[in-house]
Amino acid sequence: MYFIDKLSKIPIYKQLYQELKQDILQSYKPNQKLPSIRKLATLYNISKNSVLRAFYQLEIEGFIEARSKQGYFVNDINYKEFKPKETNFLPPKPKNYRYDFFPAHLEKSTFPHKIWKRLYNKVINEDTNFGTYPDGQGEFELREQIALYLQKSRGANALPQNIVITHGFIDSLNLIAKLLKPKYCHFAMELPGYHIVHKTFSEFGYKISFVDVAKDGIDINKLKVTKAEIVYITPSHQYPLGINMPISKRLELLEYIQSINGIILEDDYDSEMRYNTQPIPALQGLDKDGRVIYLGTFAKALSPAIRVGFILLPDWLISEYKNHFDSHFCHVSIDTQKTLTAFIKEGYLEQHIRRLRNLNRKKHNLMLECLKGLKHYKILAKDGGLSIIITPTKPFDWQKLQDECEKKSIKIYLMKEQSGGDIEALRLGFGGLNLNEIPKAIEELKNIWNKCFL
Repeated sequence: MYFIDKLSKIPIYKQLYQELKQDILQSYKPNQKLPSIRKLATLYNISKNSVLRAFYQLEIEGFIEARSKQGYFVNDINYKEFKPKETNFLPPKPKNYRYDFFPAHLEKSTFPHKIWKRLYNKVINEDTNFGTYPDGQGEFELREQIALYLQKSRGANALPQNIVITHGFIDSLNLIAKLLKPKYCHFAMELPGYHIVHKTFSEFGYKISFVDVAKDGIDINKLKVTKAEIVYITPSHQYPLGINMPISKRLELLEYIQSINGIILEDDYDSEMRYNTQPIPALQGLDKDGRVIYLGTFAKALSPAIRVGFILLPDWLISEYKNHFDSHFCHVSIDTQKTLTAFIKEGYLEQHIRRLRNLNRKKHNLMLECLKGLKHYKILAKDGGLSIIITPTKPFDWQKLQDECEKKSIKIYLMKEQSGGDIEALRLGFGGLNLNEIPKAIEELKNIWNKCFL
């Protein structure tokens, strides 16, 4: 017997459909005949139309079939009730560290929630077209605002038609790797450098060469030896050493790449966060021959959580993009794009960057002061970005440092593990810590650090 609740808001035919479906899965055998429409209607005092609609739904889903002048029969659906495999495995819970020195976090309270919410409500209204696919290259108004921002703040030769909006830095890398692959196959990058870049281009089958970083940036003579056609650099704030490539070396690199018809991938990493010097204009702004692809994101200037990046392509590569990759739909939602457009257009981005730079300058200087309590160390990188890099000046037990920090619920990041190369150093991010936490975190780190010398 089936239970049909005539007072329920669920239509009678749906209730009967669910009861019959469950019965078919658990009790009926293939080719077994179902009760007739008339019999079920009489038995449950419901209309024949309700029974017919239930049968029809079961039929279109493949549970039953109608046979002429015979009735409805159960199909052989080869159904076996799914039972989850018993296991004692439980995924590990993410650990909540008391202090996390991650070198790319921002403090939660820095995001301009009220402004963002107000702009969102302003730009998302009945005139917003959610009925069509957005521009695959990114909303033109957003590209226009980014172009104006790059012209003003980075001295870039930026036009909206040359900008592609992406879903963050990795999405940018994937698109560039696909875009360049038909023509180029040998890729060079800085060492130490950003491991995600190495991973991405390796996955696309590029030959990878690593080039040492000198005191003024990538070693161009060693780059020439590799004969690589593409080189990835972070000239404004080398990742992770923080070196600012001087203008003379930028011009030298550009001249060499032009001579081999190569490509420079300029990642303008951390260019907004300079604390004691003014940033040198972007390398892309010096390029007159279409040899530079410029990559940027809003991860440090606004928030890594909104997942918005962009690529500034030279004219000849924009043509290539439109011919072969125009179907690469921008994965950034239309509401995020429109809100970010208003945020930049109304001047909030520049205001926010100034506030963020001032706050992070205070954190940077406070951490430098607190680090004076550590023994036997020197600073490898400071004055920009969201981290300070230190290295011991005497033999040191790195494993002990990691183990003891883990015991104290302090998350640390070793440069060698993140960036490759031979330099043993510790990256201390301050962006995600507040001004009250930094002295406490460094004090606890000091107590561990000072006990790790051999």
